[in-house]
Amino acid sequence: MQTTATPTHCPYCALQCGMNLTPAPDGTVEVSERTDFPVNRGALCGKGRTAPAVLASNVRLTSPLVRDGGELVPASWDEALDRIAEGLRRTRAEYGPDGVGVFGGGGLTNEKAYTLGKFARVVLGTSQIDYNGRFCMSSAAAAGIKAFGLDRGLPFPLEDIPKTGCVILVGSNLAETMPPSLRFLTELKENGGTLIVIDPRRTKTAEQADLHLAPRPGTDLALALGLLHLVIAEGRVDEEYVRERTAGWEDARAAAMAHWPEYVERITGVSVPELRETVRLFCEPESAMVLTARGPEQQSKGTDTVGAWINLCLATGRAGRPLSGYGCLTGQGNGQGGREHGQKADQLPGYRKLDDPAARRHVADVWGVDPDSLPGPGRSAYELLDALGTDIKSLLLMASNPVVSAPRAAHIEERIKSLDFLAVCDVVLSETAALADVVLPVTQWAEETGTTTSLEGRVLLRRQAITPPDGVRSDLEVMHELAARLGVEKGFPTDPEEIFEELRRASAGGPADYSGITYRRIVEENGVFWPCPAVEPEGLTGDQDGAGGPAAQRGAAGRPASTEREETVGVAHPGTPRLFLDRFATPDGRARFVPVSHRAIAEEPDDEYPVLLTTGRVVAQYQSGAQTRRVAELNAAAPGPFVELHPRLAARLGAAEGDPVAVVSRRGRAVAPARITDTIRPDTVFMPFHWPGEGRANSLTNPALDPTSRMPEFKACAVRLEAVRP
Repeated sequence: MQTTATPTHCPYCALQCGMNLTPAPDGTVEVSERTDFPVNRGALCGKGRTAPAVLASNVRLTSPLVRDGGELVPASWDEALDRIAEGLRRTRAEYGPDGVGVFGGGGLTNEKAYTLGKFARVVLGTSQIDYNGRFCMSSAAAAGIKAFGLDRGLPFPLEDIPKTGCVILVGSNLAETMPPSLRFLTELKENGGTLIVIDPRRTKTAEQADLHLAPRPGTDLALALGLLHLVIAEGRVDEEYVRERTAGWEDARAAAMAHWPEYVERITGVSVPELRETVRLFCEPESAMVLTARGPEQQSKGTDTVGAWINLCLATGRAGRPLSGYGCLTGQGNGQGGREHGQKADQLPGYRKLDDPAARRHVADVWGVDPDSLPGPGRSAYELLDALGTDIKSLLLMASNPVVSAPRAAHIEERIKSLDFLAVCDVVLSETAALADVVLPVTQWAEETGTTTSLEGRVLLRRQAITPPDGVRSDLEVMHELAARLGVEKGFPTDPEEIFEELRRASAGGPADYSGITYRRIVEENGVFWPCPAVEPEGLTGDQDGAGGPAAQRGAAGRPASTEREETVGVAHPGTPRLFLDRFATPDGRARFVPVSHRAIAEEPDDEYPVLLTTGRVVAQYQSGAQTRRVAELNAAAPGPFVELHPRLAARLGAAEGDPVAVVSRRGRAVAPARITDTIRPDTVFMPFHWPGEGRANSLTNPALDPTSRMPEFKACAVRLEAVRP
């Protein structure tokens, strides 16, 4: 048995913290510090420290399960795979390729996400594929593409944050969602920088702020526009930057001027003096950043909301300059890479668009298929789930638990139950897997090798540290076996490095160009930032010191070099830690202002539902909780759901601390103990979304979709509270 430490990365959030794993004689796995990784420098949160607990045989699945007489019972791998192949084959024969759906996850490695997209389009021929990352950062992605021509969560490394002059953190509670990253904000303040936190709750992160703004949920768009109005009125626009590096300013300026401070104060609840102080703190330093997370993004106007914050950065010259810029704090472990390589409804590998004929030709050539055989774009995540049982009759699902995580979850649970056939690949028997016809036990992060891409755009290598239990296989083996059973004998290898080599070719020349990245380079360089073309011409080597030179930006803009020629004369591309310092990834190199205006959330409070609900996470649980709820230490810290409400609201309800409270929306009802605190607005309640059953927060949430990103409005909906009497 191996007893040496294996350097790898945490399976949870997009920080992808470095850690060492060592098998212990008793069969457990020990986690130890890995101080060489710059993101966490050895620090780990409770989830990372306890991650190996999910590997225990009494926690995870170790045998395929098939439904027999209404019950899931153990079966052989051949029987389980045969049943899946037959179920998918039968549906295709009766309803056509789009009768089959595929749903992936932001926790899949790049190799798995790439293979899943290829499997859906080449083997199944279906357009109906999307993934749970649509619920995470798609609004920021859409806004980034509109403004910059490219979506990468952070266009600079995390190490730049402490060196800037001011950070506006919008709708993020880093202290609980990404605890090791809080040190970057602590160091920012130690260096004399200023932290502004915008959140309806005074979270643990907001407690660290120099200024905390608590807007009404769903009004972040008006807030950003009000700040831009003041920037203009106070003469703080960087006119030279706007003239030389942007386009579309006049229309954006006119839209912002319609949002005067007193009007914004009435909408948001943030006072005019607070608005003015925010502008002063943001504009006075030489450099500044805006970082957004799910708060402004998970709205039916999330793309416009993020766009308004980007406009603020552009108007003040705070994008594409050292130690400045807009960034999205991606949530899931491979949320960035997961949306780059083909499991999203409208995308092909390399972040290419599925409806682009040139992109289809390039990828089809790598895959050895006719471009015309590739289906077009399909439904987004919620729309796909909503179509289950009607247009989509069978579903193959990997690494997701929509019974807990989807908005309007009770409805989605019924849609899943109405399927003719459901196959789930997972590590544990999640609430969604428990409804399946076939469940396949697949390897965990420590039992396999593969790459992920962190929120910085840094491609990393998770390395296998232990041998998986007998009876457990990888998702790559599953797709290989299913492809063979469905008549595709080649093109679906099981070796992750072989798949990554194909991914490199498929991504070459695309916006997310990985062609210059190899497993060897990732190990030697502690990760490689994309875009990283295979080679660059001599004399034009891009950003050797991480500055984002012209060659790097040509790669970002999707204009590939002739790698066949340059392999003989070129040098290795260094990767691109910092984007946009010379030009943006648009045809003319200019960033785009996008004019936006405030509009209400999809469901405002009224007499029947007078309170706003917002949702989020707690430090000891992760996403739908399918894995973390199986760890004793984490459950002890966060044993169940709760309803956070202000003392005034609790008094009107007649509720005391710990009393059961029912939260009711037009979509459902959830019951959880009251947690009474003055750190939340009196017109708002908060629920974490990690739990199923009676306390399932997503029974309440609104699936109203952003028209561009198709992101549901998780962050704001109208509810009423009811006391639950014994």
